[in-house]
Amino acid sequence: MMRFLDTLHRWTGGLIGLVLALLGLSGTILLYEHLWIGLPHTGDPLRGDVATVTAATERLLAMPGAQGIIYADDRFGLHQFRFGKDAGGYASQSGEVVARWASQWERPELWIFDFHHHLFTGDSGEWVIGIAGLCGLFFVISGAILWWRTRRTFQLRLWPKRMSRPSIVMHHRDLGIIAAPLLLISIVTGTMMIFRPFAMVVVAPFGSPAAAAKALQPPKYKGGALAEKPDYRAMLTEARQRFPDAEFRILSLPRKPGDAIMLRMKQPEEWLPNGRTTLWFDAGTGKLLGFRDALALPSGARAFNMAYPIHASKVGGWTWRILMTLSGIAMTMLGSLAVWTFWFRRPKPAKRPARAARPKA
Repeated sequence: MMRFLDTLHRWTGGLIGLVLALLGLSGTILLYEHLWIGLPHTGDPLRGDVATVTAATERLLAMPGAQGIIYADDRFGLHQFRFGKDAGGYASQSGEVVARWASQWERPELWIFDFHHHLFTGDSGEWVIGIAGLCGLFFVISGAILWWRTRRTFQLRLWPKRMSRPSIVMHHRDLGIIAAPLLLISIVTGTMMIFRPFAMVVVAPFGSPAAAAKALQPPKYKGGALAEKPDYRAMLTEARQRFPDAEFRILSLPRKPGDAIMLRMKQPEEWLPNGRTTLWFDAGTGKLLGFRDALALPSGARAFNMAYPIHASKVGGWTWRILMTLSGIAMTMLGSLAVWTFWFRRPKPAKRPARAARPKA
């Protein structure tokens, strides 16, 4: 049984380890994207009053083809606006455009994010990442079982003593058991965002999975066609009156006629950086069609909403970000060295001794 588990662990690692290594590396880089984007006004303090946000919204969404805004927050002082699938830009909180792009390839933070979430292949890439996440979960569990047999030889090393197969395998085994708790958190929370059934299993101890899944489904509202000049001030004022302490996070225009304008907000008690407190407005009249208070969601749905902020270190300050950095570095090392030893440092088959010639009769 242990031999079979060891073989399965090695073969799966050799086949999927590179994907996990690249996910660990790209995820670690994204933890610090707000520090290396390097554009003017990224460090501006947040100005979340209705008048300032309205002025920027009206200015940015008046541009032809604009589809929505991700508003600045207390860590990143620029608004991000979108045009279609790939085009977009950054603007100061006064609405002054500081950068624009026609393709995600013009901005490293965008294509790194796309790789980390989709492997550049959309929904197909998400499936690959989800499968890699499930494999990663298997690696953590099976690795801990396999480590137990050799626990007496444990040595903590940041790098293998030498680049031989035995040294790399020993380093892989001992580093894996140290990083296992953090890897488990990273892998579980990441896979939750890809595979909703898996997420519902994880949140089951917190409440009914069926109630959570139903609460996370977007409601269907129908309204008029988008007005030539939507009254954003009235919408933002209505939202602030209903949720006085919440920050404006995302405003999305309708994708097709009849859809509503969606405004997401973040209340102080929410962990999700863009919040799940949502309001829907008629695109033609600006009338409030409905709203959802994230703090009133079923407990299972609230637990699901914690997965991304934990995974991306959006909570816990620098302490948690450093721990997730260590997790990402460990995943990169474990995955890449597993592939290296499997494909390029495989043990040579033992030579069979030559059979002695049989004497002639």
